[in-house]
Amino acid sequence: MIRKKRQINTKYSDYYKKSREIGEVVEKRYNILIALITLVVVLLMIGLFRVQIINQRYYTKELKSSKENIVLGPTAPRGRIYDRNGVLLVDNVPVRIIYYKKPSKVTTTGEIKVAYDLAALLEIDYSKLTDNSLRDFWIRNNKQAADAKIKDEEWQKLEERKLTASEIESLKKERITDEELDKYEDIDREAAYIYYLMNKGYSYSEKIIKDDDVTDEEFALIASRQDLPGVNVQLGWERTYPEGDTLKSILGTVSSTSTGIPSDLKDYYLKKGYSLDDRVGISYLEYQYDDYLKGTKDVYEIDDKGNQILTKKGSRGNDLVLTIDIKLQKEIEKILEQQLLKAKKEANTRYYNTAFAVVIRPKTGEVLAMAGKQIVRKGKGKYEFLDYTTGVITGSVTAGSAVKGASQITGYNNGGLKIGEVRNDVCVKLAATPIKCSWKNLGTLNDLTALQFSSNTYQFYTAMKVAGYRYVPNGAFKMKKDAFKIYRDTFAQFGLGVKTGIDLPNESTGIKGSSDTPGLLLDYSIGQYDTYTPLQLAQYMGTIANDGKRVGLHLMQKIYSSNGKPLTDVMEEYEPTVLNKVKTSSKYIKRVQMGFKKVISGGTGTGYINMKYKPAGKTGTSQSFIDTNNDGKVDKETYTNTFAGYAPTNNPKMAFFVASPNVSDLSSNYTSSVNKRIARAVSDKYFEMYGTK
Repeated sequence: MIRKKRQINTKYSDYYKKSREIGEVVEKRYNILIALITLVVVLLMIGLFRVQIINQRYYTKELKSSKENIVLGPTAPRGRIYDRNGVLLVDNVPVRIIYYKKPSKVTTTGEIKVAYDLAALLEIDYSKLTDNSLRDFWIRNNKQAADAKIKDEEWQKLEERKLTASEIESLKKERITDEELDKYEDIDREAAYIYYLMNKGYSYSEKIIKDDDVTDEEFALIASRQDLPGVNVQLGWERTYPEGDTLKSILGTVSSTSTGIPSDLKDYYLKKGYSLDDRVGISYLEYQYDDYLKGTKDVYEIDDKGNQILTKKGSRGNDLVLTIDIKLQKEIEKILEQQLLKAKKEANTRYYNTAFAVVIRPKTGEVLAMAGKQIVRKGKGKYEFLDYTTGVITGSVTAGSAVKGASQITGYNNGGLKIGEVRNDVCVKLAATPIKCSWKNLGTLNDLTALQFSSNTYQFYTAMKVAGYRYVPNGAFKMKKDAFKIYRDTFAQFGLGVKTGIDLPNESTGIKGSSDTPGLLLDYSIGQYDTYTPLQLAQYMGTIANDGKRVGLHLMQKIYSSNGKPLTDVMEEYEPTVLNKVKTSSKYIKRVQMGFKKVISGGTGTGYINMKYKPAGKTGTSQSFIDTNNDGKVDKETYTNTFAGYAPTNNPKMAFFVASPNVSDLSSNYTSSVNKRIARAVSDKYFEMYGTK
C-alpha cells in the first residue's frame, strides 16, 4: 500500500509540474500581448497628438481646401483646328444657355410649377414632345386621377408582386383618354416638354432647357429671377466652321451640353478622369485628339456665406494644326462634283454616283487632301451633292489592275517571275473554270510592257508559278496551301489589306475574300478579289514612289499651346514613321517604277497626268457588283475605274489615288472617261499650287 501511494503522489507531482510550466508559458505570452497592445495604443496616441495638436493647422487647412475647392464651371471651350497654312477650320462661338440643375429635396409639384413658369417666360418649341412624355406629364400633374385608373384588384396584384410598379405606370398611360389630353393647350404642352427636359438623363447633371436662339430679353429675365429653383443661365460655346462643310465630317463632332458623355463612350472617358456632363469629342479628329483639344475648367471656392470665389481661371484647349491644305481640298471637291455632274450626262452612267480622291506626300505620310462625293438625283435634270469623305477610310473599292505593281513584286520574290521575262498574252483555261483573258490580245510582252498595257494573263502565269503549279490547258489548278498568304503578306507590306496608320478612329482594312479556291488566286493577282480603301491605295502608290518604304499616313502636323499668341508655342510635332520596308530587292522596286512610267508614256495611263511633271502610275478596271433595288441581293454587274500615280519620278513630291466605282454597266460597250478626267484635273491642280520643286 505504501509503495502504491508513493507512486500515485509521484504521478500527481508530475501533473502539477507540467501544469505549472504551462501556466508560466501562458502568463508570459499574456504579458507579451499586453505589452504589444500597450505599445500600439501609445503609438496611436502619439499619432493622434501629432494630428490634433502639432499639425492641427495643416490638416485643418487641407480638409477645408478639399471640401471647398470644387469645379463648378461648365466644360471650357475647346482648342481650334487649323489647316497646314494656318487657315482656321474649327473655332468656338459663344451661346446663351438656360439650364436646370435639380436642387436637393425638390418635389414633383415644385418641378411642375417651375416648368409652367418657364413656359410662360420662354419661347419653347415643343415639336419633339412625344406622346409618351405627354402622358407621363399628365400622370405627374394629375396624381389622384391617374391612380383612380388602376382597379383595386390591380393594386392588390402590385402588393402581391404579381404586377410591377412599371406595369402599373404603363396601365395608367394606356388609360389616359384622348379627351383628357386634348384639354392641354400650347402652354401645357410647352410645360410638359420643359418638364421632360428637366428630368431626362442623369439626375445630378445640368439639363439644358434652351440653348438655341436664346434672346437677350430671355437671358436677362431668367438671370434676374430668384423664384425658379434650380434654373440658371450661363454662357456656353458651340463649334463653328469658317470653311463651311468642307472636310467637316473628318473634323468630327462634339457632344452637346445636354447629353454630356454619350453612353457608348462612358467607360472610355470616365477612365480618363472626365465627368459625365463633360462635352467631349465623339467622332474622328475631335475624338482622336480630345486630350489636347479639351479645355480646363474654372475652379471656384465656396466661402462660409456660400459665395463662389474664382480661385483658378480655366483655359481654352490646345490648338491642332493639320497636314490638310484646305484650298487644295476645296478644289478637289469641286473637281469631283463637276466631273460627277458631267458624267451623268453621258451614256451608260446610270449607276455611277460616287467618286474618291486622295493626295499624300509619300516621303512624310502627310495627307494633303481626301475627298469623297456622291451625286443624288432631285428631279429631272436636277442633282445635289452629298459629302462622302468618310468613305475614304471606311469604304472600299475593287482596285483592279492598279495593284499589279504589288503582284509583280510577289512574283519576283517567289520565283514566279524574272526581270525581262517574255510571254505571249495567251488566255488561260483551267478545268471547270471560264476562260480568263486580258482586255484584248496584247501579243508578246515582258515584265515592263505587261504593266504598260495591263496584261491580265501575264499576272495569271506568275500567280500559277508562285502557287507551284505548272500550267496545262484545261488542267486542274492545284496550288500550295500558302499561296494566298504569300500574296496577301506581300500586298500588306505596301499597305493593302492593313491599316495605314492614319490618326483617325474606325479605319477599315477593306474586305478580305473568304474563299481560297485556286481560280480566285488569279483574280486576286489582278485586283479582282479583295477590296481596299482609297486611303490604302494612296499609301500603296506612295510606298512604290518611296522606293519600298511604307510611311504611316497622318493628319496631325503640330499641336500648339493655347497660352499666349496663337500658333507660337509648339507642344508636339509629328515625326514621319516608317511602318515597314517592303521585303524585296531594290532592283525589283525599280523595275516596277520603270513599268509605271511606261503606263503613263504610251500605255493605258496616257493622258492621266501631264508628262511635264515626269509622272508614273497605274490604271485599274475591275468588275464590281451592286444591289440596284435595295433588297439585299446583288443583281447588277458594273465596272469600276481606278488610278494611282505619283510625280516627279526622280524625287516624288506627291502620290494620289482616284476612283470611280460603278462607272458603267454591261448594257453598253461605252465607258465614260470620267476617272481619267478626275486624275488629270487633280494632278494639274496640285502642281499648279505646289510646283515640282
